[in-house]
Amino acid sequence: MDPIDRSGNVLVLLRAPSSLGYDPDFQRGGRHMAKVTGLGGVFFRAQDPKALAQWYATHLGLVVDPSYGGVRFEEDAARPGFTLWTPFAQDTGYFGDPAQPFMLNFRVDDLDALLAQLRAAGVWVDEQREDGEYGRFGWIRDPEGHRVELWQPPG
Repeated sequence: MDPIDRSGNVLVLLRAPSSLGYDPDFQRGGRHMAKVTGLGGVFFRAQDPKALAQWYATHLGLVVDPSYGGVRFEEDAARPGFTLWTPFAQDTGYFGDPAQPFMLNFRVDDLDALLAQLRAAGVWVDEQREDGEYGRFGWIRDPEGHRVELWQPPG
């Protein structure tokens, strides 16, 4: 993967430990350095966390574990995909609303079927689709107005 995408954004690939996305021998000045080894979570503020969690459970199948208030994803070697950490330019239009400081991207198993389900449930679905070497992409908005990217990896 090219570390700079077509919009000039720096892409940093974080992979599961079986396929490292970091340099285990990272050094600076000839000395071994501590480093990030993967994405540990995504944490964000919500106007109504309980209602938003329920919406994600209903429409995207993300069921919150009440013991810690989140959803845990296990890497699955049988399913393609990886996790990206990517800073975007401040003026990017990719997230939609300029006031949105981040965008979630969820891996999905069947983009067309999921988008049809969401549309039937009254969820705002962007008519734009993108098909390319990294897979298929579609976008929706959650009830708090966040643009959410849905990604079906190739394969």
